[in-house]
Amino acid sequence: MKRILLFLATNLAVMVVFSIVLNIIYATTGIQSGSLSGLLVMAVLFGFGGSLISLMLSKKMALRSIGGEIITQPRNANEHWLLETVTRQAKQAGIGMPDVAIYDAAEMNAFATGAKRDAALIAVSTGLLAQMTRDEAEAVVAHEINHVANGDMITMALMQGVVNTFVIFLSRIIANAVSGFTSNDEEGEGEGGGSFMTYFIVSMALEMLFGFLASFLTMWFSRQREFKADSGAAELVGKEKMIAALERLKTSQETQLEGSMMAFGITGKKTMMELLMSHPPLQNRINALRNL
Repeated sequence: MKRILLFLATNLAVMVVFSIVLNIIYATTGIQSGSLSGLLVMAVLFGFGGSLISLMLSKKMALRSIGGEIITQPRNANEHWLLETVTRQAKQAGIGMPDVAIYDAAEMNAFATGAKRDAALIAVSTGLLAQMTRDEAEAVVAHEINHVANGDMITMALMQGVVNTFVIFLSRIIANAVSGFTSNDEEGEGEGGGSFMTYFIVSMALEMLFGFLASFLTMWFSRQREFKADSGAAELVGKEKMIAALERLKTSQETQLEGSMMAFGITGKKTMMELLMSHPPLQNRINALRNL
């Protein structure tokens, strides 16, 4: 959950800055629907730029947000076990040794992030190590190792880049048409002033709308990758361990308020909000593993 939320939050922040810059470029150069090729090039550059910058910053942003500390020299049995487990599983999965971080949190949580498959970060909460058995924690680590081995963060960044590009391009095509229409209907405006302000407001509003609609696609993709990481973890450590880990999380969730967000998923009734979840419901993941 944290992996996706941090990536999307960083991407959104970068895209807001890029959108303002693009609007300034529009005001100074007049790039509009009559120059579709120029607009498309800028949409691609800014769309993928926002996504790739988010990916490159993901490790630093993650460590800063959780107050995590990379384990360089294990200080206790838990850290020693965690480092050993990640080392062994990384070798099994054929990836470079990730940085391993531990952070203080009561919730059972773990996530992987990073721009490079062979230089990723895996972070685990103290709550997970305290509340799960070693077999269950081993399965969670295997799940995160598979996210790295499958290149999920890189794939997500590329997909988000495509989404950003379409959001920027379409919002500005429509905003330009609206601003052109209003500038023809209104009189007494300063030269270009009224139409640019309309363009700016409409383009920003449409970016938010289209970005929200596009999130249904990105979250669907994220949910599919969770199923894939579960099956990969089952291959690494055994299906029963992965099911036990998910059952532990499900039991923990049952003591929380309905709809609370936890490490591997979100509980709650099947509503449209389920389409915006980055993780499938835990029971769905358990069922998928049992059917392997």
